[in-house]
Amino acid sequence: MKKLSGLLVLLVALYSCDFDEQVSSLDTVQTYIVATPLKTNLVEFKAEAIAVTEPEPIQESGKIYAYKNYIFVNDVYRGFHILDNTNPEAPTNIGFIKLEGNNDISIKDDRLFADSYGDLVVMDISDINNIGLANRMENAIYQDFWCTVGFDVEWPEGQVDVYDYSDFDYAKDAITGWEVEEVRLSSAEFESRFGYSPGGPWLFSSNDAAAESAVPTTSTTGQGGSFARFKIVEDYLYAVEPWSINVFDISDLDEPQVLEEVYANGNIETIFNQGDILFLGGTQGMYIYDISSPDKPTYVSEFTHGRACDPVVVSGDYAFVTLRSSNFCGDGTESGLYIVDVSDLNTPTLKKTYPMTEPYGLGIKEEKLFICDGPDGLKVYDKTNIDNLVQLNHFEEINTYDVIPLSNSLLMIGDKVLYQYEYLENEIRMLSAFSL
Repeated sequence: MKKLSGLLVLLVALYSCDFDEQVSSLDTVQTYIVATPLKTNLVEFKAEAIAVTEPEPIQESGKIYAYKNYIFVNDVYRGFHILDNTNPEAPTNIGFIKLEGNNDISIKDDRLFADSYGDLVVMDISDINNIGLANRMENAIYQDFWCTVGFDVEWPEGQVDVYDYSDFDYAKDAITGWEVEEVRLSSAEFESRFGYSPGGPWLFSSNDAAAESAVPTTSTTGQGGSFARFKIVEDYLYAVEPWSINVFDISDLDEPQVLEEVYANGNIETIFNQGDILFLGGTQGMYIYDISSPDKPTYVSEFTHGRACDPVVVSGDYAFVTLRSSNFCGDGTESGLYIVDVSDLNTPTLKKTYPMTEPYGLGIKEEKLFICDGPDGLKVYDKTNIDNLVQLNHFEEINTYDVIPLSNSLLMIGDKVLYQYEYLENEIRMLSAFSL
């Protein structure tokens, strides 16, 4: 009997050891590469992101904007260059406005509205040689993680297993760099520190409290291109972002009022207006909104297509949309010019398509249609007959991005070069090519 009891004790002990080994194997210690943000005060960080300096070379050309005799050229995420265009045949670079996190501007009555890390910045440009900051409205356009990262912050090189934001407050902190270290943790220690199991779906750990805190043109108004996300219509500024329209009452130019945000029906990239109708270009379609009540844009209808990048401009009964299906922009949708009949705003219908190589921005001046076809150059058409566009010019061997048809000349931005053309009866002629 004692032998049996001893055998039972031995079996229990062996089973217990085996069980402990199984549990231990499920909680193995592993090495993880953890990146923790180096931070600074967000208010000071944003204050240092604005400055007016002497002219400097452009790093990455973006959108263009025309106001009076000046052209503003966006340097992606860095700010914008100011060109004096009094003589279109010989523009001059007169200054640079450093405005980190910037992509878009719009101007009315010498007040320049711009985005910067999700804030709405208002600048007084009545004296172009003495530009001043009139207002900065924090998080008026959007607020998220990307609003806290400096444009020149380098991300960690090599593989990172975990980005640890547990001591980072989106409302108070800005990221200036990263501290990377190797740590050895068991599964239990990993879950205790980061709040999820190893191999979980999100490679970051956040502070819950911080996460909750992150949530018709007049003569005095400037003109942007087809890639614009800002649009001023009378006393209102509309700024689109993915899935929403931000509305501002700018009747007091120095003290804009933030109105109720309108959630859009798609992932919005661009904005264009014809009278009191907004046409929004998105990655899956064109969306039409009525602003007859300007403080409350109202959804009317949409024209959907396969996933692609698409700015839109409108002339009369037709909307002209370029779809680009290269890189991250598309899912196989054919790149081209799509002409949509919008005579009935409630039921926009596809009228005609024309194949293109890699189209970007476009613009219209009377019966001339201008299309930036990326590496295939600038193409100019007579759009009198929608069913049979007639090509008037093709400026090849230049990389094209966006155009602005002004009353007396055409602006076109390419790869760090600003081109200007004069209108002729049945064509256009280059006036200048200004290297930035």
